[in-house]
Amino acid sequence: MAQPSIGAQASRLARDFTLNGVSRTRMPKLVYGTAWKKDETANLVYTALKVGFRGIDTAAQPKHYDEQGVGAGLKKAVLEGVVKREDVFIQTKFTPPSGQNENAPYDFSASVQDKVHQSVQSSLKNFTIVGQNAYLDSLVLHSPLDTLDDTIVAWKTLEGYHPHKIRNLGISNATLGIIEALYSRVTVKPAIVQNRFYPDTDYEAGLRVFCKEHNVKFQSFWTIGANPHLIKSQPVMNVVQGAGVGVVSAYYALVMGLEGITILDGTTKEAHMKEDLEGLEHVGAWADGDGEATWKKALGEFKQLIKEP
Repeated sequence: MAQPSIGAQASRLARDFTLNGVSRTRMPKLVYGTAWKKDETANLVYTALKVGFRGIDTAAQPKHYDEQGVGAGLKKAVLEGVVKREDVFIQTKFTPPSGQNENAPYDFSASVQDKVHQSVQSSLKNFTIVGQNAYLDSLVLHSPLDTLDDTIVAWKTLEGYHPHKIRNLGISNATLGIIEALYSRVTVKPAIVQNRFYPDTDYEAGLRVFCKEHNVKFQSFWTIGANPHLIKSQPVMNVVQGAGVGVVSAYYALVMGLEGITILDGTTKEAHMKEDLEGLEHVGAWADGDGEATWKKALGEFKQLIKEP
């Protein structure tokens, strides 16, 4: 029997987002990241879905992702009744030539439009389940193209698949200036921005303000790897002690407490998958109840630590 998403539960912190597009897609606060999983991709995706993840991030970029393996893991979970396809948020990416190797899912000599079409068709094939119409909950430009004009061309090509084959569009590895320019020139507005969460960009504070003002959700990556000082910080330890959860769960909860943020979680250990999902819900219930004062204090101190405006 298909299991409910952790994000469907009650706590405000763990509750799924509803994206701003016409499809009103639900996106979990924790999305399983599949970069660099190689031959283990299918098994890890299946395991992630089995333990409760309901969001999966991949890319049409064989250099770093096995999108076909992600599709295989999803199909296995659907066919075994672990999940229903409509209950899983599937996100992939169009990766420009600068991020590809010789195994790219398109012809390097093709036009921008044709590269996008070839990549999208390849992705839809990877996520085709027998007897169901293939679709993607989100497709993200993995990075801006060489010029803003080419970026707009790629985006407008993707708009042709919206809202049925691609339900939401987003962009990754982009500056606030590029995102503002894109936003002003396209018909289907971005629902998602996926960027690093780290000190070099001031944790994208300015960009996250833009996202909040325009109801765009921010997806955070490098959340752990780039921030060892934050993970060991006092606000995190206060949540660990108060809520009785692990360090990673406490840290993820504080990042989500900044609002409008989903975190990409790429753990390869089943036990950690469970801990991350259950820990987030546990912190959320604690913060909604007896731990409210301690949570608010820790969150305030965490915001000061990252110089949140």
